[in-house]
Amino acid sequence: MKLDRKEILKALETISVAGEGKNMVESGAVQNVLTFGDEVVVELLLSTPALHIKKRAEVDIIKTIHDLVYEKAKVKVNIKVEAPAKPENPNLIKGKPIPGISNIVAIASGKGGVGKSTVTANLAVTLAKMGFNVGVLDADIYGPSMPIMFDIENEKPISVEVDGKSKMKPVESYEVKILSIGFFTKPDQAVIWRGPMAAKALNQMIFDADWGQLDFLLIDLPPGTGDIHLSIMQSLPITGAVVVSTPQAVALADAKKGVSMFLSDAISVPVLGIIENMAYFTPEELPNNKYYIFGKEGAKNLAQDLQVPMLGEIPLIQSIREAGDYGRPAALQTATPLEAAFEEIARNVVQEVVNRNESLPPTEAIKITTMAGCSAVKGKK
Repeated sequence: MKLDRKEILKALETISVAGEGKNMVESGAVQNVLTFGDEVVVELLLSTPALHIKKRAEVDIIKTIHDLVYEKAKVKVNIKVEAPAKPENPNLIKGKPIPGISNIVAIASGKGGVGKSTVTANLAVTLAKMGFNVGVLDADIYGPSMPIMFDIENEKPISVEVDGKSKMKPVESYEVKILSIGFFTKPDQAVIWRGPMAAKALNQMIFDADWGQLDFLLIDLPPGTGDIHLSIMQSLPITGAVVVSTPQAVALADAKKGVSMFLSDAISVPVLGIIENMAYFTPEELPNNKYYIFGKEGAKNLAQDLQVPMLGEIPLIQSIREAGDYGRPAALQTATPLEAAFEEIARNVVQEVVNRNESLPPTEAIKITTMAGCSAVKGKK
């Protein structure tokens, strides 16, 4: 029997490469396929020298060709290992880009309860008001907040076909595209998952979603410095991280650990800056009064100590909480101190992204090269 090369390649597309997330043909692992009558030679290029990976690949190829093409085919697999070169610059960003997404910004906090999700939601709508295309990935697996904050608790992502593949279409609210594990669980249902299961769910929301063209994808990370953070940073080329803290010493101690995590040699993600939430209390009847009930300028001093930018302060105002509970982010309140505070922070985040992309090696994703969007209307490209 004469074997058909195209038929063999089609069969090899059913085999995935360990750690790649793609099939052997799509990932480029299959370098060549040669056929001679009922004999076939598959030339394979792998990026890992691990013996069990090489053996598994060989067994999978032989079995697949026998099962899908010709059961008596004589199959030979030549495997070449070519480990990827280590980057010379430690600031090169890890992970594979998502087509169409220009910049990925991780929003983190050392501890819970500092308003990280509230800041993420309001930063997202502020950037959208400025004219940017914005998405939010709610990566807080065990406490997803975005469905409530954007008033989309009862929404579900629909399936769309993109390039012949089924993808999730993010839910859109206030011109922001959103995906959250909260869309796939009941409101009163606890997510009781181990790390690998949570990481798999996140990967699906990242890579199996039709995000379209985005200037910014904001990732609302869980509190702390754990497994989810590592999974995200291994999967994606994070442009930079923003750390949210409140002014008191307990929160600042954990925020410092959050900054250290991003700047560690193992991760090396640039820190765009620190945001101080609940910086001071302003009563509605005394809008010019500031009461520093959690301490004064704690995050500002921390930013100076760590030599990272201070992105801005957000006051403790009742309407922020009310707006989050009602599902309409407070930054949408026009001509208010809150709108001004979030606009200043958004401008500073954009500026730091520009600085990061100009001073450090670019990620594989497209980078922002201008300050377009820092005014009310996005500039023409």
